[in-house]
Amino acid sequence: MSAGAWCRRVWTRGRVPAVLAVLTAGLLVFHRVVPNSVGRVGSLLETFLPWLGLVIVVLFGLALLRRSAAALIALLLPAAAWTHLFGGLLLPAGESGPHGLIVVQHNVSDENTDPAGTARALAGAGPDLIALQELVAPALAVYERTLAPDYPYHAVRGTVGLWSKHPLTGARLLDIKPRGVTEPWSRGLRAVVRTPHGEVAAYVAHLPSVRVGAGGLASARRDESAGLLGEAVAAEPLRTVILLGDLNGTADDRGLAPLTSRMDVARRGFAFSFPAALPVARIDQVMARSATVDHIRALPATGSDHLPVTARITLR
Repeated sequence: MSAGAWCRRVWTRGRVPAVLAVLTAGLLVFHRVVPNSVGRVGSLLETFLPWLGLVIVVLFGLALLRRSAAALIALLLPAAAWTHLFGGLLLPAGESGPHGLIVVQHNVSDENTDPAGTARALAGAGPDLIALQELVAPALAVYERTLAPDYPYHAVRGTVGLWSKHPLTGARLLDIKPRGVTEPWSRGLRAVVRTPHGEVAAYVAHLPSVRVGAGGLASARRDESAGLLGEAVAAEPLRTVILLGDLNGTADDRGLAPLTSRMDVARRGFAFSFPAALPVARIDQVMARSATVDHIRALPATGSDHLPVTARITLR
């Protein structure tokens, strides 16, 4: 084969990986354009958006196997898009500011058989605040008793609670119940934390679960509840707000836009938290207004089907 013919083959072979690379780049850059009208396909894509990085790796292998220059060049597009969206999360955590808080967020599971061990593990991370969901009797009494020595201040409303090293005031139920839910349903809490650096409004929430089935993603109630929570945050009179919760959605999911449009999310760390056995998404979130979520990471498994997450927050 002549040198010219070989060069032409290098550039013409591997067209399928090249096309797939361009399509992957399109999904990364224009994921908001994917419609949510049928089966909430857009939200489903955004839930697993970081995992498109694996598609890039597979396509890179195919491009090498096919010795395709065209495919390798095309792969620069999705690689650049993925790096823009998620590359910052891989960077090492920087130094925290002088006015900082450590927080832990955990859905402890209403089927947790070791609430005392779970409480000790969370306290062992040394946070200022611990937010818990799926608190049910008699496990609630165990959490209260186990956390009391290090966290003398706490508030529980319904199945969500907040434990703090700093005084809490003004604790109240937050109504984020979607229409159509008739059974008792109390999954929101708002309290004021009197930190050494000023008052902070702390919100703890557990949004409705979503399901993936043949019809796509069933998230209507989750989205409605997120809207109600977003309205509450928007109306919050205190300047600084911290939201901790099992939001049953990732920060990229447009269903959480009422929150992510108003609050900052973590700048460093993926912290996949669900399911605990093989975490593929972070649905346990820490967000802040007039504060910076510097870094978030997952903690070791407890007796829950979620992993706890801990985050460093710098108050402005």
